[in-house]
Amino acid sequence: MPSTASDPMPDAGHPAAPDRAGWLALLARATRNELDDAIASCPDVPDFVWLRAPQTGLVMVQGRVGGNGERFNLGETTVTRCTLRQHDGIVGTGYVLGRDAGRAARVARVDALMQMPRHRHTITAGALAAISRRLAATAAQLDADTAGSRVEFFTMVREA
Repeated sequence: MPSTASDPMPDAGHPAAPDRAGWLALLARATRNELDDAIASCPDVPDFVWLRAPQTGLVMVQGRVGGNGERFNLGETTVTRCTLRQHDGIVGTGYVLGRDAGRAARVARVDALMQMPRHRHTITAGALAAISRRLAATAAQLDADTAGSRVEFFTMVREA
């Protein structure tokens, strides 16, 4: 079952390797410790050189009217990005919200490792599955917290 960026890990119980957009979406929301665990799970991590060292800038965030209508510019947000090349030629990219250069560098490292077949399964079954479970639990908790304040509206029809 192919995954999408909106559903990067369809079944955390039996993790399938997500596509690159899917794993980058998960990695962008990972904590430093989760990223460190992913890197530590891979033996013989190759050295790298920076193609673009971590740098922080602004990007325009767009919204849609009604969630799926016409696009509009909502505002700007801070993003940190970087790109590295391992000595074996694999290029890794990292983008994270905010000013955390260390986290962006870790995302780029894990992205490069995920492109290596010998590390993909280990990272997918370990770190990516854990990140996916944490994000699902956080979303479920948010849903449960907001469900208590839900208001149901109804209208009465008058018979003439």
